Amino acid sequence: MQIARRAHFLPYFLPLLDEQEEQAVLEVLRSGWLTTGPKVKQFEEEFARYTGASHAVAVNSCTAAMHLVLAAWGIRHGDEVITTPLTFCATLEVIEYVGATPVLVDIAPATANIDPNRIEDAITPRTRVLLPVHYGGLPCDMDAIMQIAAHHNLWVLEDAAHAVGAEYKGRKIGTIGHATAFSFYATKNLTTGEGGIITTYDADLADQCRILSLHGISRDAWKRYTAAGTWYYEVQTLGYKYNMTDLQAALGICQLRKLDAMNARRQQIAARYHAAFAEMDFLTPFPTDLPTDRTHVWHLYTILLNLDALRIDRAQFIEELKARNIGTSVHFIPIHYHPHYARYGWQRGQFPNAEHYYERTLSLPLYPAMSDQDVDDVIEAVYDVGRQWRR
Repeated sequence: MQIARRAHFLPYFLPLLDEQEEQAVLEVLRSGWLTTGPKVKQFEEEFARYTGASHAVAVNSCTAAMHLVLAAWGIRHGDEVITTPLTFCATLEVIEYVGATPVLVDIAPATANIDPNRIEDAITPRTRVLLPVHYGGLPCDMDAIMQIAAHHNLWVLEDAAHAVGAEYKGRKIGTIGHATAFSFYATKNLTTGEGGIITTYDADLADQCRILSLHGISRDAWKRYTAAGTWYYEVQTLGYKYNMTDLQAALGICQLRKLDAMNARRQQIAARYHAAFAEMDFLTPFPTDLPTDRTHVWHLYTILLNLDALRIDRAQFIEELKARNIGTSVHFIPIHYHPHYARYGWQRGQFPNAEHYYERTLSLPLYPAMSDQDVDDVIEAVYDVGRQWRR
C-alpha cells in the first residue's frame, strides 16, 4: 500500500530563533564579556518580573537549579524526597546528588502529573521535600500539594522544566512553591541552548544558591573583573560550577520577550490537533479534559494509542510516522524501568498509572516554528497510519 509522505522530514523539534537572537549574541561577542556578567543579571531581573517571583538565579541547567535548591536546604543522606515516576532522570539524579532517597508516587491518569491523593501515604518521618513535575506544560494541583506540605512541614520544589509561562489559578508557575526550577534546554518553550533558572520568594535561599552556583565564592564574584570589582574574594562553602553565561542570557532575554506569543502559537497548534484527533478511534488526544483553573503551555503534545484498535504497537506506530517523514518522541520511560534505579527495589506494576500511560503515549511535533502545512502533514500522517493499521 502506498503511504502519504511529505516531501521533507519534519523534525520533532526546531527552535524559533531569528535576527533578534543573532544580534543579541553578536553584541555579547563584541562586548568582550562572555561568561557571567551584566546580561545574566538583566535576564534574572526580567525573568523575576515576568513570573512575579521575588528572586531569580540563572544557572546552566534545570538539573543544576534543582540540585542547588536541595543543597541549600541542607537535604542530605537519610532524608527522603517525594516525586513522580513519569519524569526525566534529572529529577531523580539531583536527589541522589545530595545523598537523599527518592520516593515515587504514581500519576493521576487525567493529567499525568503526580497524584496528590497518593502523596500522604508516601510521607514518612524522613520526608523533607515534595518535588512535583509539571508534566508537558500542565501545572500540577498546587493547592493540594502546598496544603500537604504545610501540614507536614515540608518544602516544595517545583520541577517546571516544561512549564515556563504556565499559570495556576491566575498565578505564574514560579511563584507558588518554596522554589521553582525551570529549564531552557534547546527543546524547551524558552531556550538559551543550555540553561536554567531558580525562582523563589526566599531571599536567603536565593543568596545561598547564587553562592553555591559559582564555587562557593562570595556574592557578586563576577564583578571582580569590572571597574567596580576587586581582586579579593572568599570561598565561603563548597560550591559548584553552575553559572549561566552572558551568551546564554542574551538568548534568554530575546526569547523571554516573545514567550507569550510562542506559547500562544503552541496553544493554537494543540487546539488543531485536539479537534482532528477527537475523530480518530485508534487514539486519544491527551489530556482529554483540561482543568479550567490552569493554563497549559503545551511543551509536549501527546496522544494515547488505543492498542486494541491497532494491529501494530507503539514502536511500530513511531516507525510508520517516520516513514511518512514525521519525527516523534516518547515522554518518558518511567524511572523505575531504568537499570540504575533497580537499587531502590521498585517493581514493574508498582506504579500502574504511569506504566499504562508510558506504554501508549507518543509525543508529536509541536513548536512555534511549525507552519500550518506542517501541522496538517502531522494530522494526515497520523490518520494514514491509523487507516492502514486499524483492526
